[in-house]
Amino acid sequence: MIQVITLIVAVVLIGFISWWFFGKHEQAEVQAEMKDGAMQKVEVVVDGGYTPNTVVLKQGVPGEVVFERKDPSSCLEKVVFSDLGINQTLPQGEKSAIKIDTSKAGEFDYACGMNMFHGKVIVK
Repeated sequence: MIQVITLIVAVVLIGFISWWFFGKHEQAEVQAEMKDGAMQKVEVVVDGGYTPNTVVLKQGVPGEVVFERKDPSSCLEKVVFSDLGINQTLPQGEKSAIKIDTSKAGEFDYACGMNMFHGKVIVK
């Protein structure tokens, strides 16, 4: 009987861990706000993931994503935009701005340094 209960608990834990790390946890898209009429900016909080994890920038207007890292884990100390060639360290407790090339439309995924947490910048 103990073996059956142990097996059930193990299967539930494996399912939860798989969902937590590999499942789709999408949030609503957040539109960047215009600053001074010449720059669009959006802030992303880094705390156990990225909030919001999907941001939208307008094509052709200079854009910036500002990451504020609150999470002390080493996994979230870097943000990597592989398509844009960006690999930036995010100091804990500080805001770090990353300029995004908005000259062409598209979806640009980003992830933490260990590729466990993900987000997306959409230029349209």
